[in-house]
Formats: sequence, structure tokens, C-alpha cells
Amino acid sequence: MKHFASLLGIAAVLAQSVSAHYIFSKLVLNNEVSKDWQYIRETTREKNYMPTKFSKTFDNLTPNDADFRCNLGSFSNAAKTEVATVAAGDTIGMKLFYDTSIAHPGPGQVFMSKAPTGNVKEYEGDGEWFKIWEKTLCNENAALTTDAWCTWGMSQFDFQIPKDTPAGEYLVRAEHIGLHGAQANEAEFFYSCAQIKVTGSGTGSPKTTYKIPGLYNDHMTLVNGLNLWVDKAKDVEADIAQTPIGDEPWTGGNSGSSSASSSSASSFPASSSSSVASSTSSASSASSAPAYNWGSSSCGEY
Repeated sequence: MKHFASLLGIAAVLAQSVSAHYIFSKLVLNNEVSKDWQYIRETTREKNYMPTKFSKTFDNLTPNDADFRCNLGSFSNAAKTEVATVAAGDTIGMKLFYDTSIAHPGPGQVFMSKAPTGNVKEYEGDGEWFKIWEKTLCNENAALTTDAWCTWGMSQFDFQIPKDTPAGEYLVRAEHIGLHGAQANEAEFFYSCAQIKVTGSGTGSPKTTYKIPGLYNDHMTLVNGLNLWVDKAKDVEADIAQTPIGDEPWTGGNSGSSSASSSSASSFPASSSSSVASSTSSASSASSAPAYNWGSSSCGEY
């Protein structure tokens, strides 16, 4: 009976999934909300709110594809997308289309990537990315299918651009992962990229960087095998630890960062010096997910 009830719960949530889809379309600066797609690259999807998945895709886009960086066809709109000026240390936000709110269980994170030429409108996002913000489980005693997750009910992600961020132009990628279909390799990824220009004199250097695609793969139990109706909070935490979501965000200073030795405040070390830290959490032994060798320089593509 318990197994049957779990199946009914899964079916009910999946049936509601289309109406609960969303996408980040607005940038929030100084508490003022921009127009849709003013600073955020617009996707070319016919239904822009549809998620990216590994299986049963809506438009053949998966997390293994280059457009997983900023969404399907979004680079074609980069040139006409404005660039917002933000001071290092400022708190900004990325808000959902139609002012909707997140109604899927799962983590949220924000990544940044510096345009190597200095012009973010020309940057496809094929360089190094680093994480600056994340929200996972907030209440382990609540329902894992709803409000156990910090992001449940959020209409925007508010986050600080680390004060040690070197000046330059960047992509800022907000992402939410709906895990309600993870047991069937149908975790849903909702994401967009804003274009910003960071000002200031920061000289920080993120120690852990990633490549996109390559950030996730369907060998990860979190996105392929996790079952929120059966698993416990400790199981979810163990699965998170096996992915980049389990890595500490870079917040500047001594928080998961190393100071740049370069005299140029607007340059990061060469990409060959970047790495993806493997989790040292003992939770890995509690998870059914296998361990992964990410390589010496950055996340591998699977």
C-alpha cells in the first residue's frame, strides 16, 4: 500500500509539471525589476519555460549540449541583450517569467563565467564557470517533495556578486533543478544567463571551476535514481555531495577561494590551473551513487 501511495504521489506531481514550469527572464538591480530579456539572453524555444532533461526531451536539448550553458538558441540573442553594470559586492537578483514561483522540489544555484575577450556579448560561455550561490535543503523534517527545499515558493534568486570578483564582463547563470522526476532520469533543469559588467578592484580567484556542458551527467544519482517519495533527507544530502551542487560556493575572501597572484585585477589564472574539488564528505559512502573522477582541470563531459 505504501508503494502504491508513492506511485500515486509521483503521478500527481508529474501531471502538474507543465503548469509549474518557469524560466528566469528578469534581472533585479537596486530592487528594481528589469524588463523581460533586457539583460537576460532570451531562448529561442517555442515555449520558453520548458525545462531541459536527459530523457524525454522537449526539443532534443540535454545537459550534454552546448546550449545547456544559457538555454536553447540564447547566444543568437546575445548581441541585442543589454549589459547591466554591477559593483562587486552588490546584491542582485534573477526573477522568473510571468512573476511565477518555483513549484518543484530541488536545489537552486548561481554560476558566473568571465568573458575572456572582455565583451560578454561575444561570449558563448565555453570558458570556466564558478559557483557563487546555492540553496538546497532547509528543513529536513519537511516533505522532500515540497517545502523541505529552500527554493520552494521563490519567485527570484537574490545573491551577492562576491566583493573580490575582478572587474570585467560576465555571464551569470541562475539555475533550478526540479527533482520530482529524477527516479526516471527526468530531472528538470530551468536556467538562464544574464549579461553583466562588474566594476571594482577585486583580485580574487575562484579555486573550483567547471565546464558547461559537463556540469552534470545522468550517472549521478541526484538526477537519475533519486526518489523523493522513498528516500530520506540523509540520502538526498549524500547524493548532492556527489555533484557540483555539493561544492562550496565562492564568496570571495577566504571562502573557498585563492587569491590571484597576477598583477592584473581583471584576469583569472589560466584555465589549466582550475579544478573541480572532489567531495571529502563521508556522506559519499552512504549514497548509492558511484564516485566520479572529474579530472585534474575541470568537470569532464560525459
